[in-house]
Amino acid sequence: MESKVNYTVVGLFVVLLAAGLLGFVYWLAKHGGEENYTLYRVYMSESVAGLTTDASVKYRGVEVGTVMRMELNPENAEQVMLTLRIKQGTPVKTDTRASIRFYGVTGLGYIELQGSSKDAPVLQAEEGKIPVIASMPSTFARLDEGLSELADKSVRALDRIGLLLSDANLQAFSELLGESKLLVIQLRQQTENIGAFIDEGIAAERKISAAFAEVASSADSVKKMSDDLGLTYSVLGQDLREDLHNSFALLRQLLGNLDLLSRDLRRSLQRLEESPGDLLFKHTRPKPGPGESP
Repeated sequence: MESKVNYTVVGLFVVLLAAGLLGFVYWLAKHGGEENYTLYRVYMSESVAGLTTDASVKYRGVEVGTVMRMELNPENAEQVMLTLRIKQGTPVKTDTRASIRFYGVTGLGYIELQGSSKDAPVLQAEEGKIPVIASMPSTFARLDEGLSELADKSVRALDRIGLLLSDANLQAFSELLGESKLLVIQLRQQTENIGAFIDEGIAAERKISAAFAEVASSADSVKKMSDDLGLTYSVLGQDLREDLHNSFALLRQLLGNLDLLSRDLRRSLQRLEESPGDLLFKHTRPKPGPGESP
């Protein structure tokens, strides 16, 4: 009876221990790692061919997480929505950018995070939402875009070259070459005339230089004449002042004589008024007054 009880207790203990181990493993697999990881979203506008679920996520070459899901963006079918599981403590900031890169020539892709600066704030999302990391084109996407643009420009350049080398333009170019040849022949024929024209131009330049020299000499002569005229005018002005001074002196003397003459004339008229007969007969002396001798 005791052995049956012991087996029952041991069996029950083993069952409970196995159930606990299975529960712990399930919890560890389901929830144990989520506390150390943070979910992020990335929207890619380019093809994600070569990228798979569980592909690595690297930060400056260091593996920091994995790609959890890949699906089309339900709000924009032209984008692929990636869900990344990244270790907590990874410096994912507002200026961090995600791009697709590939391992050598194998064609397998992974997500590369880059561009974080130490002064940028940490990327955070609104409550209940997953933060979104901005994406940037991969090297192959940029190369493909550059090659496509180069091909378009090459096609346009070839079209323009074809238009330039059309039959009409080639005919016009041939005519231009023919006219240029005729022009060169005529220029060769006119070389001697051009030389003579240049010689005449040189001679004319010399004559003009001589004329300018003569004009300069004439200008010096005119200046000298002007100086002489100024001196002459100065001398004439001085003589004129002396003549005017003498004339004014004679005029003052004449005016003095006229004044004396006027006085004499007034006295004569006064005597004539007092004794008009003296004009025809003789000069009448006034009678002496009392006490005067005759």
